[in-house]
Amino acid sequence: MEIQENQHDSWSETGSSAGDGSSARVGYSGPLSGPLVTNKKNSSKRSARFKDTNNDDQSYVEITLDVRDDSVSVQNIRGGDSETAYLATRLERSRTSSLSSQLSFRLRQVSQEFKRMTSSKSFNKVDRTKSGAARALKGLKFMTKNVGTEGWSDVVAMRFDQLAAGDGTLPKSRFAQCIGMNESSEFASELFDALARRKGITSSSITKDEFREFWEQITDQSFDARVQTFFDMVDKNLDGRITEEEVKEIIALSASANKLSKIQESAEEYAALIMEELDPDNLGYIELYNLEMLLLQAPSKSANLVTDSRVLSQLISEKLVPTKDRNIIKKGYKGLAYFVEDNWKRIWVMALWLSICAGLFTWKFIQYKHRAVFDVMGYCVTTAKGAAETLKFNMALILLPVCRNTITWLRSRTKLGVAVPFDDNINFHKVVALGIAVGVGLHAGAHLTCDFPRLLHATDDEYEPMKPFFGDERPDDYWWFVKGTEGWTGVVMVVLMAIAYTLAQPWFRRNRLNLPKTIKKLTGFNAFWYSHHLFVIVYALFIVHGYFLFLSKKWYKKTTWMYLAVPIMLYACERLIRALRSGYKSVGILKVAVYPGNVLALHMSKPQGFKYTSGQYIFVNCAEVSPFQWHPFSITSAPGDDYLSIHIRTLGDWTSQLKYIFSKVCQPPSVDQSGLLRADIGQGNNKPRLPRLLIDGPYGAPAQDYKKYDVLLLVGLGIGATPLISIVKDVLNNIKQQKELEEGTVESTVTKNNKKKPFATKRAYFYWVTREQGSFEWFKGVMNEVAEYDIDGVIELHNYCTSVYEEGDARSALITMLQSLHHAKNGVDIVSGTRVKTHFARPNWRTVYKHVALKHTDEKVGVFYCGAPGLTGELRRLAQDFSRKTTTKFDFHKENF
Repeated sequence: MEIQENQHDSWSETGSSAGDGSSARVGYSGPLSGPLVTNKKNSSKRSARFKDTNNDDQSYVEITLDVRDDSVSVQNIRGGDSETAYLATRLERSRTSSLSSQLSFRLRQVSQEFKRMTSSKSFNKVDRTKSGAARALKGLKFMTKNVGTEGWSDVVAMRFDQLAAGDGTLPKSRFAQCIGMNESSEFASELFDALARRKGITSSSITKDEFREFWEQITDQSFDARVQTFFDMVDKNLDGRITEEEVKEIIALSASANKLSKIQESAEEYAALIMEELDPDNLGYIELYNLEMLLLQAPSKSANLVTDSRVLSQLISEKLVPTKDRNIIKKGYKGLAYFVEDNWKRIWVMALWLSICAGLFTWKFIQYKHRAVFDVMGYCVTTAKGAAETLKFNMALILLPVCRNTITWLRSRTKLGVAVPFDDNINFHKVVALGIAVGVGLHAGAHLTCDFPRLLHATDDEYEPMKPFFGDERPDDYWWFVKGTEGWTGVVMVVLMAIAYTLAQPWFRRNRLNLPKTIKKLTGFNAFWYSHHLFVIVYALFIVHGYFLFLSKKWYKKTTWMYLAVPIMLYACERLIRALRSGYKSVGILKVAVYPGNVLALHMSKPQGFKYTSGQYIFVNCAEVSPFQWHPFSITSAPGDDYLSIHIRTLGDWTSQLKYIFSKVCQPPSVDQSGLLRADIGQGNNKPRLPRLLIDGPYGAPAQDYKKYDVLLLVGLGIGATPLISIVKDVLNNIKQQKELEEGTVESTVTKNNKKKPFATKRAYFYWVTREQGSFEWFKGVMNEVAEYDIDGVIELHNYCTSVYEEGDARSALITMLQSLHHAKNGVDIVSGTRVKTHFARPNWRTVYKHVALKHTDEKVGVFYCGAPGLTGELRRLAQDFSRKTTTKFDFHKENF
C-alpha cells in the first residue's frame, strides 16, 4: 500500500481567515506526502488517500485531517472498516513542538499498518454490511417493511394522489400519513423539514416530483444517505454542526415518538451526556463524523439472543422451519393431534359432563314417553322433563368449581391434578352455566308454549287421565298454571337467572358497551357481584319448585333436594370457613405506593401462621369500599419475605375507589424513591388513618407448580407479571440463602429437618413485556436486587417496552444510542431506570424458545404465561414444536388473567 497524492497543482482554499484575529478555520484539500506548512492562527484540512496496491479496483481509504497550530484531529474517514477507524485515530496529535515531522512520521506508521492489514485481506469496495456499519445500517431505517422499502412504486404514487390537495400538492400535515408514520406525526414533520431544507424548499407543501425525491432519499439503503438524513433532522440551520440545544430537541422528539415521557423530561441531562461523549474538547458542537463514529460503535450487549453453539443452533433452525402441508387431511390431522395433546384433560372432563347430561335427559325422556301424560302433551312433556333432570344435575355441579378451598386442597395434596384441570375451574363454571341456560330454555319453553296449551285444549276423554295431577276440573285459562306455586317459582327463577347471566357477560361486567349513564350505573363489576348473589334466592325457589310438581306426588320421586344436598352443604362450609378465617386475618398496612399505569402497591404485615407458595393468590376485602365484596389478587412477595405484598391495577369501580382511599394518605416520593405517591408507615405516633383490610387465602394457581422444574421460562404481559415476580423473588431469596450458607452467616435447616426438599430451580428466564415506560417502576426494586445478588446469572431478566419502535427504525435510533451510552457510563437503563437493559418492541418468541432449548438440552422446562389470551396459542404451539423437534421438553402453563 502506498500513499497516493491528490493530483492538484496547488492547494485549493475552501475557507478564509477571520478578520478579528481569532483562530480561524481554513480548509484545504491536497497531498500530505510533501512538506507540511502551517501558518500561525490558521488551521487547515488535509486529505490523504491510502491506496491498496494489491487491489486491481484501485480502491482508496480517504482520511481527512483538521490541522491546527498545535493539534491534528481526524475529521472524516471514507472507506475501510472499524480497524481503519482505529488506525486513523493514531494520526491525532496535540501540543507538539514539531507538528510537521510528527505528522509525517505518523502517516508512515499508519501506511505500514495498512500494508500489514492488506497482506491478508483487501478493500474491494466500501462494504457497509460488515462489522459496526451493518449494525448502524439496521438502526437508521426510515421506512418499515409494511410501508415499503423498495423505492418508488405505483402504490406510493397512488397514496400521494389520494392525499394530495386540489392543486396536486401534498401538504406537510399529510406527509406522515403518506409515508406510513401516522403514529409519529411530529417525527414525520421534522423529517419533512429536514428533507425540504436539504432541497431548498420553503413551501409547506410539495409536488409529486418533490415527494418522489423525498421518498427515494428516505428509502435509500446506503448508510451514508441515512446518517446524512438523520443528521439534517438535527442540524436545523445546515451549518454542518449540531449544538447541545439541537441534540436536546431531537432527544425530546424521539422520546415523544416512542412514548417515553421520562426521557422526554430529562432531555437536557441526556443531551449533556451525548455532548460529553462526542465533544471531549468542549467545542460546543458535534459534526457528522462524530455521529457516524457513535453509530459504528459496537453495542455493549446485543439485544438479540445469541447461542453457545452455532452448529446446534443451525440444526434446530432447520428442524423448526415451518412447512406448508398441501394435503388437507394431513394438515387437519396434525392440527387435531396438537389440539388433543394440549387439551386432553379438558376433553375428557367435557366428554364426561356431556355424557352425563345426555344420559339423564334420555332417561327421563324415555320414562315420560311411557306415561299417560305423553298421550296428551306428547314430546313437549318428555323434552321438558329431560331438560329438568339435567338442570338438577347442573345446578348441583355449578357450585363445585367455586369451592376454592376444596380445589386448592385437591390440587396441592392429591395426585388428581395429573388428570383433572383444576386450573380451569372458573371456565368450567361458565360452561355449566351455559348448560343451565340451555336447560332452562328447553324446560320453560316446552311447558309454556307446548304443554300447557295442549292441556287447555284437550278433550274430556283426553283429560280424564290427568285428573290425579291437575284436579277434577280442567284448568280454564293460562293464568291457572302461572299463579300456582309451580308456576310463579319457575317464572321468578327464570327472571333472576336471566339478570345474573346477562350481567356476568364480559361486555357488561367490564363496562365495554357505550351505554347511557343511567343504564351504565347498573352494570360493571359491582352489578355482576351483587346479581350473582341472587343465587341464594334462586336455590331456595329451585327446591320449592322441585317439591311442588304437577306430575310427581310421591316424596321419593321428588329428587331435586337429593341432587343439591351435598353440594350446598359443601359450599356452605366453604363460605363459613372463609368468614371465620378472614375475621382474624386482618392485616396492617406497612407501605402504600401509587405507580404509573394506575397501579396501587400494598405492603402488608403477614398474619401469624400465614403460609403460601409463590404463584398463589389471595382475596382482599376493604369494608370502606364494600363490606361484602372480595377480590382476588396475585401475591407479589416471596414466601421468605417478612411482609405480604400485592399490586392492583385499577380497572373497575371497586379498584378505583380503593386506590382513591389509599391515595389520600400518600405523599410525593423523595428523590431516591419510585412511584407517583407513597406512604411508608413508620413506628411513630403520627400514623395516618388507614382503611382496614381483610384477606382470605391463599388459593392455588398454575404458577405454584414452578417448583417441579429445574428450568423456568416465565412470560408476563403488563400487570400479568405479578404472580411471576413472586417466583423470581423466591429464586432470588434462595440465591441469597445459599450465599449466606457458604459464608457461614446462617445455619442450614436442611440438616435438622431431612424432610425439607432442596430448592429445585437452577435457572430462570423472565420475560416481561409492557407497553408503558412507567410500568417498570412497579418492580424496580426486584430488578435491581437480581442484578446485585445474582452473580452467577441464575435469573436472566428481559424487559421489553413495546411503545418503542423496533431495532431498524430511525425513530428509535437515538434512544438506542443514548441507552448504550448511559448504561455503559452509569450502569442504569434509561427506559426502565433499573440495572436491567430494556429491549424494544416485541420479543421473537421462536428465538426465545430456541435460546432456552440450546442452553438446556435433555432437560424439562416449565413455561408459565400470565397475560392477555391472544399470546397463549402462539406460546403453546411453540412449546409443542420444540418439545417434538428438540431434546428439550417444554411444559406450558397458562395463569388465569
